[in-house]
Amino acid sequence: MNELEKRSFYSFVGLYLLSSFLFVLFSGYWYYSAQKNSLESTTYYKMNHIADKLSGLIINAQMQGKTLHLPNEDGFEYMLIPSSETGAYKLGYYEKNGYKVLVSDAPQKHLNIKYVVVKTKRYFQQLKQLQKSVLMVMGVSFLLIMLISFILSKLFMKPVHQRMEQIESFIQDVSHELNTPITALKMSASRAIKKEVYDKNILTNISISTKQLESIYKSLTFLNFKQKEQEAEDVNLKDLLLQTLSYYSELTEAKDINIKTELEDVNMRIIPSRAELLFSNLLSNAIKYSMPQTTITIKMNADSFIIEDEGVGIDEKKLDEIFEMYKRQSDIAGGFGVGLNIVKQICDANGIKITVSSEIGKGTTFTLFFKSMK
Repeated sequence: MNELEKRSFYSFVGLYLLSSFLFVLFSGYWYYSAQKNSLESTTYYKMNHIADKLSGLIINAQMQGKTLHLPNEDGFEYMLIPSSETGAYKLGYYEKNGYKVLVSDAPQKHLNIKYVVVKTKRYFQQLKQLQKSVLMVMGVSFLLIMLISFILSKLFMKPVHQRMEQIESFIQDVSHELNTPITALKMSASRAIKKEVYDKNILTNISISTKQLESIYKSLTFLNFKQKEQEAEDVNLKDLLLQTLSYYSELTEAKDINIKTELEDVNMRIIPSRAELLFSNLLSNAIKYSMPQTTITIKMNADSFIIEDEGVGIDEKKLDEIFEMYKRQSDIAGGFGVGLNIVKQICDANGIKITVSSEIGKGTTFTLFFKSMK
């Protein structure tokens, strides 16, 4: 990962862990408080029940003149306080010396017993166990969340990493693509200055290089998401295509490529610059991947536009991905993998269906259907 990816990764993990930690902390605290209150209530009602039961036994023993028999209460201690020793005790439910204590006057001085005192340590033992359980569950939960956060972060960063690699590759390709015409312009200009005569070859090289730069500029401009929206117009596609062919005539002549056309007038409502970019990218692609002394055939009628070259062709395995951003058909020629993606975007935006067929070593055919196939 590069520095930007690392910052994004650690920021995501940190934010996820912090929010998860707070969630676990508050959930644990809420659960602990609820369970503590429940334990407190259970302990109180149990001690109160014991006090009432003992008081009942005391009252029955006096009324029936029987001997008082008191049961054992597991986990609880109790005392019977006679009326003469009540000074050290106060009525109620409270904590004292590590015990929960309940003092009840339910005996009502029967058998000369004024108070029943019930006490237990069980509450604090259970509370301590509850604390350990809650802390353990919170710890395990947070460890599990850490593991999940790491896995999610990896999954989250995977497309980011792939996109970063694509962008880095795109920048390298753009730099390379720009370097070629810029170098040609510098050399041609230098030759022209030295010769002091502007011959046809020099001017042709300058013109081709300039058009290559302009083509790259148009593609990059299209990819700029902040571009101003333009209005669609009624455009004669044949006229616009002929302009595009004329624009690339010097390049086709330089590569000795023959252009064969069968064109009909076709009118379409489309943004003119988009239509020009559509034809320009398809034509420049065909020229780029065609060998010298080959033919590019272009046909257009009211239903479709077909451009067929005799170039290197595209591997059948790559046909499904050639319209993806930054995907290049071949490493034989230059390019930065956005031309066909732009073509696809323009076709989708204008309801044009595009198909491609190709065979390695024989060429590629792109077909644009202006009307949906039935």
